[in-house]
Amino acid sequence: MTTTSDSRDLSAELLQELPFLRRYARALTGAQDSGDRYAVATLEAIVAEPTLIPDDMDVKAALFRTFHGIWASSGAQTEDFGEISDLLEARAQWRLKHLSPNSREALLLRSIEGFGFSEIATIMDVSETEAQELYQRAVSDMGEMVTGDVLIIEDEAIISMDLSSIVSDMGHNVIEIARTRDDAIAKGKAGNPDLILADIQLADKSSGIDAVNALLEALGERPVIFITAFPERLLTGERPEPAFMITKPYAEEQVRAAVSQAMFFATTERMTENA
Repeated sequence: MTTTSDSRDLSAELLQELPFLRRYARALTGAQDSGDRYAVATLEAIVAEPTLIPDDMDVKAALFRTFHGIWASSGAQTEDFGEISDLLEARAQWRLKHLSPNSREALLLRSIEGFGFSEIATIMDVSETEAQELYQRAVSDMGEMVTGDVLIIEDEAIISMDLSSIVSDMGHNVIEIARTRDDAIAKGKAGNPDLILADIQLADKSSGIDAVNALLEALGERPVIFITAFPERLLTGERPEPAFMITKPYAEEQVRAAVSQAMFFATTERMTENA
């Protein structure tokens, strides 16, 4: 799929942006499988009609705009995804119905995917003013819905202090900060957190992913946010992936959005590290 006017390799550009569409779709639906179904449907629509990605438009924005056309037409913002099989998903679906329409999408597009409000307006087919209002409404709505105890697994002292400050300011209670896998497992089992915020690579070269998997095995399902400088290594589609992820270096609004989103609508899939 290549245009001839400017030698643009559309296939390569789409491939580069696909991991981020999959991350976004997974965050919206709360699960890797359902998110990927929407991503596949988006690519199929573009293959059938390449003009959905205009030559004069940023590929990522056009890709997300195509996704949103499918997302909106499916009624996914207000309908459940088939049979609800677990307690977390049932709780999330209930909360979803109490959010202002389109506000969660605006929050994710802005804070997680880094789009400006003018781009969000194009993607969602709303005015720029409405895009800003939707974002602010989501921040307010989600912040009021859920608070809880948080375990932070992070080996860099400055980053862990920053994360702790952000999370505390949101009304959550940071129960512990852990720097290694074993430390995280011990503190997590003792504190039984409602949310885990975990770096991938820890101080003693141990794995934050291993720590999280051990805690999920011991404590049961709960929301998890991973932090990594290399998100593309985890967004491969070849193994279970995190539903929520913050890319280093991060902005405060990214942390706020991810924490609100994870507490609101999260699934925890066991992961293996290959990065």
